[in-house]
Amino acid sequence: MASCPPFLLDPQPPPPLVAVGRCRSPLAGRAHLLTSCCGPCPRPRRRQSCRCSSPSSSSSSSSDPRGRSPRPRQQKQRTEQRPGRSSGSAVDPVGFLAKTGVSDRAFAQFLRDRHKAFKDRRWDVCSRFIDLKEGSSGFELMGMHRHRQHRVDFMEWAPGARYCALVGDFNQWSATENCAREGHLGHDDFGYWSVTLEDKLREGQEPDEYFFQEYNYVDDYDKGDKGVDVEDLIRRMNEEYWEPGEIKSRRSQLERVAKLYEEMFGPNSPQTEEELGEIPDAQTRYNNWKATQKDGLSSSSPSYDIIDTGQEFDIFNVVTDRASFEKFQTKAPPLAYWVEMRKGRKAWIEKYVPAISHKDKYRVYFNTPDGALERVPAWATYVLPDAEGMQSYAVHWEPPPEEIYKWRYGRPRVKGSLRIYECHVGISGSEQKISSFQEFTSNVLPHIKYAGYNAVQIIGVVEHKDYSSVGYKVTNYFAVSSRFGTPDDFKKLVDEAHGLGLLVLLDIVHSYASAEEMVGLSLFDGSNDCYFHSGKRGQHKYWGTRMFKYDDVDVLHFLLSNLNWWVTEYRIDGFQFHSLSSMLYTHNGFSTFTGAIEEYCNQYVDKDALIYLILANEMLHELHPDIITIAEDATYYPGLCEPTTQGGLGFDYWANLSIPEMWLWHLENVPEREWSMNKIMKVLISSNHNMLSYVENHNQSISGRKSFAEIILNTGMCSSGSVDDDSIFRASSLLKIIKLITFTTSGGAYLNFMGNEFAHPKRVEFPMSSNDYSFQLACRKWELLDKGVHKHVFSFDKDIMSLDENERITKRGSLNVHQCDDTSMVISFTRGPFLFVFNFNPEVSYELHRVGVDEAGEYQLILNTDETKYGGRGELNSSQYMKKTSDKRVDGCRNSLELALSSRSAQVGIQVGPNLKNLGSNNNYCDRPSNPYPPKMGYHCQCL
Repeated sequence: MASCPPFLLDPQPPPPLVAVGRCRSPLAGRAHLLTSCCGPCPRPRRRQSCRCSSPSSSSSSSSDPRGRSPRPRQQKQRTEQRPGRSSGSAVDPVGFLAKTGVSDRAFAQFLRDRHKAFKDRRWDVCSRFIDLKEGSSGFELMGMHRHRQHRVDFMEWAPGARYCALVGDFNQWSATENCAREGHLGHDDFGYWSVTLEDKLREGQEPDEYFFQEYNYVDDYDKGDKGVDVEDLIRRMNEEYWEPGEIKSRRSQLERVAKLYEEMFGPNSPQTEEELGEIPDAQTRYNNWKATQKDGLSSSSPSYDIIDTGQEFDIFNVVTDRASFEKFQTKAPPLAYWVEMRKGRKAWIEKYVPAISHKDKYRVYFNTPDGALERVPAWATYVLPDAEGMQSYAVHWEPPPEEIYKWRYGRPRVKGSLRIYECHVGISGSEQKISSFQEFTSNVLPHIKYAGYNAVQIIGVVEHKDYSSVGYKVTNYFAVSSRFGTPDDFKKLVDEAHGLGLLVLLDIVHSYASAEEMVGLSLFDGSNDCYFHSGKRGQHKYWGTRMFKYDDVDVLHFLLSNLNWWVTEYRIDGFQFHSLSSMLYTHNGFSTFTGAIEEYCNQYVDKDALIYLILANEMLHELHPDIITIAEDATYYPGLCEPTTQGGLGFDYWANLSIPEMWLWHLENVPEREWSMNKIMKVLISSNHNMLSYVENHNQSISGRKSFAEIILNTGMCSSGSVDDDSIFRASSLLKIIKLITFTTSGGAYLNFMGNEFAHPKRVEFPMSSNDYSFQLACRKWELLDKGVHKHVFSFDKDIMSLDENERITKRGSLNVHQCDDTSMVISFTRGPFLFVFNFNPEVSYELHRVGVDEAGEYQLILNTDETKYGGRGELNSSQYMKKTSDKRVDGCRNSLELALSSRSAQVGIQVGPNLKNLGSNNNYCDRPSNPYPPKMGYHCQCL
């Protein structure tokens, strides 16, 4: 037998999850000032099907992602608690260790130290941005934004710059015309630069009478111009809003001050201390004043009794008349009056020339200690390449209101397991070119829905300069890739996917960034440590990328806002965090790793990166309770999917990267007759709680590797060979049982890369210098869907998805493995009422093979890989689709079944109830044993 790699001998998956509720913020135990800032903050309750949630979870907080704009210079603290947060749940930094049986002291102490550092880091964020909501809403203030007062505001973070200006088409690329003002209004102590672009008056137009004149640009853009002025508004406010006696008219704001001054220093004021007399105490002065005011005050006037008791002044402890206070609180503020002063978009266009127009090109100009430089703004939302292909530029995206994309569908709610279809927009077409968002929406989305998947995960969407990097060397984090289309094109893609009931997940890369300087974030402000670490720590050892400074509050502001931006602006339903091992360790995951517990807490672990992931999950699940987060970590860091209040990182799912590597190693190194069933099952089910499983994703098809179909199938015969050809039959049979056992052992999530559902015969190879920039392998051969073995494999894959859609197999609890025999090469296990039997033997078929089952009764065969419609032999007859148990003990079970197993085949059976005949039409196969595979797999049998 061929040698086995270490990851098969001793796999180290993350510990299993337990259901716990979301608890208060770790900051809640600090001083009262911190409590008022961050407040007790339980994580909102997630989807009901998620194993991380608990019935005791507190109600979710408001999901509105657009709160107050983040203020980099804001220092005051919030005193009220956030809604939806309870203060009764406890935080245990090492809580999940006891549940998973881990008793390592060093790792437990590391978790406690990490929790303390996390509280300090969250305190730093809340001190600057009030709370996580505002700390993750930087996109509302940063970058380019249209202001209602006929101007455009721009803000950028560049602490290493000495001078900042905007250059572009709108000012003939002048570095002096539109620059930041002197003083704190243009540049603050944290390195934030502000530039204002004033709209220009058209010839013959007069300036607005009021400097605060506002215009409607988007909301009610066709309304306005009512001719209301300030005097009319104040008069109406006095007459309609305020009640008689609530306000006192004064000729001047200094009237009361002048009267007080006259009393103290006027001609009739006391001239000597004797005339002044003894000053009574505050209570006496108040009583005397109250007596003089009784007859003159209106009954409707609010009474605020403020008495100086000698204690420290506190505006929240003012003694007031409760009745008048509550009466005042019930009134809505008179903002409606001021809104009437706004003018419409037509009036704005008639009076002003926009300072910067829709689709204008621009960059940001910095003067640094090392000289002048131009950069694409870090918060730019649309970036296009230069004509020479050297330097990109940002594009101001401000379409007219009538052209703005209107959302048509709401977010879908997926019940049961996740069936994810991973894809890349650029290679999704059949032509040898870069496909667009529009082509993907029209051609690929309907196929995904038809294939039975309920989520689409898109890679390479975020803007990147190098197309051959598959989109993982990101340059502009807030922009969709312009090579695929415009921001509105991507919005339409997401909207149409939601209309089909598909979730949209984004493969996000926050573990490293492109080292490009002219278009990316590297040396953004001329310094080497703006967004990234300086020195060797800021460089990825093998990929030539830059590593983020996760301990910097402003970098956290950027990354957290980026996550919130995609959910808010494009309505993304979740993220897969790419290559966490690159950020969690200073060796970037390229080191000998045995999986020992000390390797998760030694000097090579980046504690700041772990804290960022905890902050990201807390922010996402607090603001967007239905969000889905997936961890892609080759080292399986302990606690990936544990709640953050129990010492975990807070992800919903973790991707088991060992499964595809295990299959690849067997296919390439081990003769099929020598496959070990025990080693296969050890990798598949060693810990499948909240586990995302897949046979292969894009990694198995890219970077010079071959797809499994290319390895298993004889590609020269796939398209033209007949199903009866023995080599194709044997290869397709093996591919089907690999797919089925991987899917049925998953922990509630399964992923398939685009094209693998029909055994795409070619790998993926992006255009690069090594292939003369050819697109021959950068496309998908969709025409194979209706041909030969590809048609049969797709039909089988589709029926697996339909089976899970109807019966929710992967959400049926844990597996009970009854038989795993290396000699017979047979595996059998149950999951709920379902029985799964696999025969991996490439040569031997079993006419009567006995497998053990827990429950006695009848079992109906509902899926058989050897069916002719799946390209099989169809060796089972109709009488073999219903089996009854016997009381013979096998595999440690009290009952057993005798099954006919063809070589390289698998069967799925379901236990049926005694009242099966009474179920009527709800069970399409139950009363027709001769036709056990009805159309669309629409069966719903009673499960015991």
